Amino acid sequence: MKILLLQDHLRSGGTERQTVLLANAFASAGHRVRLLTLRPGGPLASSLATDVEHRALQPFDTHLDWFAPGLRGAAAGFDPAIVLCMGRIANCYAGGLQARLPRAAVIATMRTGKSLPAKFRASLATVRHIVANSAEACDHLGSAYGVARERVTVIHNSLVFPPSGNPGAARHDEIRRSFGAKPEATVLACVAMFRREKNQRELIEIAAGLPADLDWQLWLAGEGPELAACKALAAQRGLTDRVKFPGWLADPAPIYAAADIAVHASWSESLSNFLIEAQARGLPAVVYAAQGMAECFRSGETGWVIPRDDRAAFREAVVKLARATPAERQALAARAAAFARESFDPARQVQAYLELFGRLAGDATAARA
Repeated sequence: MKILLLQDHLRSGGTERQTVLLANAFASAGHRVRLLTLRPGGPLASSLATDVEHRALQPFDTHLDWFAPGLRGAAAGFDPAIVLCMGRIANCYAGGLQARLPRAAVIATMRTGKSLPAKFRASLATVRHIVANSAEACDHLGSAYGVARERVTVIHNSLVFPPSGNPGAARHDEIRRSFGAKPEATVLACVAMFRREKNQRELIEIAAGLPADLDWQLWLAGEGPELAACKALAAQRGLTDRVKFPGWLADPAPIYAAADIAVHASWSESLSNFLIEAQARGLPAVVYAAQGMAECFRSGETGWVIPRDDRAAFREAVVKLARATPAERQALAARAAAFARESFDPARQVQAYLELFGRLAGDATAARA
């Protein structure tokens, strides 16, 4: 089967990591895979397998995420059976691609909690099918955009970095020492791009109000336009010795191994890659409520979903976890890892995509007969 994926740029975000994972997996399964990106390069470009055909539409990086010269011609020249559009910008082109490629099954994806651009909304009505990465995102498609349930399949994100070893195993004490975290300190971690909706500023404010007798650090890993503002806020609050910024990580697994609690205050999600990765490595989670958050872990069992902006409740949950006994921590870690490793197994998610592709390609062939 010829599968075409569309992504604007291979930056370091969660959707981009999912794009690379899927492209590599489809190619490994024996399918001919082409990835079209609007912009060339990006930190994840080198992660593509050699049997994935990668073509950038812009001859040089214009830094314009929406500029897609020759997109329809490039897609038609590949003559795909399946077109999978990843990310908000790619999905804005999905409807036009379906019109240009009537024999192909163009699949839009709902992977965001943000409001959708007009072209994205228009595409939802004309593409062959839609994949939502959470049940809540699926429900939102119906309630907000009138998409019929039978046109949507829920396939959760995959674990990009499948863990090995036992959850809650020995921490990476070398990393903790490099940040000045004592063995008894509670390390809170968040791995996400620094964008306004990811709300790392709120995590800094929450941490600033933790009890004075609690030894803690907050690690905010990633890059993005809000990074400088977050660093400035940490300095303003006198927290430069407690709030650390590890930067962008090609593989955040060592951060998970060294941390104690996963924290997230994002107000715009559909399913958090960070949280499922952290859960798979046994980190309990404390998060603000947002679309898809409750599907990332078992609330009340492996973490807590806190009503948005309730800083007192967020801190209470963090303190409860920080002061848990080693046996309680180990039990949490085991439950978290078991849930995430089963629910977000890459092999199972990839198979779900391929089964959907086979059905849609078969429907298209039958319709042409």
